[in-house]
Formats: sequence, C-alpha cells, structure tokens
Amino acid sequence: MSQVKTTEAKARLLTGVVVSNKMDGSITVAIERKVKHPLYHKYMRRTTKVHADDPQNTCGMGDTVIVESCRPLSKTKHFRLVEIKERSK
Repeated sequence: MSQVKTTEAKARLLTGVVVSNKMDGSITVAIERKVKHPLYHKYMRRTTKVHADDPQNTCGMGDTVIVESCRPLSKTKHFRLVEIKERSK
C-alpha cells in the first residue's frame, strides 16, 4: 500500500483598504507595499488592487480589512474577506 500525501497550501493573508464596494457581494481592496528603488535606495509606495468576496456586503469605503487568497471565485475574484480590522469614520 502506498501512502498519499496531501499538501494544502497556506492562504496568503493581506491587509488593505476598501476602495470600492459598489459590486454586489464583492469589494475592491488596495494593498500597499514599500519597494526599495534599485539605484536611489529610497523606498517607494506601490499599490495593488484585488477583488475580494464579501457575501454579506458588510464593508464600507475606507475600511481596513484582512483578505485571504482562495480558489478562483470568478474571472477576477481570487480573495475572500476574513475580517474588518477598522471601520472608516
């Protein structure tokens, strides 16, 4: 008998700010990171926008959220809402 090993990939957790909640059941999250310039050695801000699943439509614009990677839910949605860290004012 041979043993079958199953390796489950860990989900990536990312923190970002909700920039759009106009879609039904989806949000757009802007994730900011800092990258060092190769020549000038200064840190620059780079932003990536991802679409995340929000089935209850609980997020508002400006909320700080945590999203995790998951299987593709649609053509552009590959993340799922985990929790809302901070509500916008």
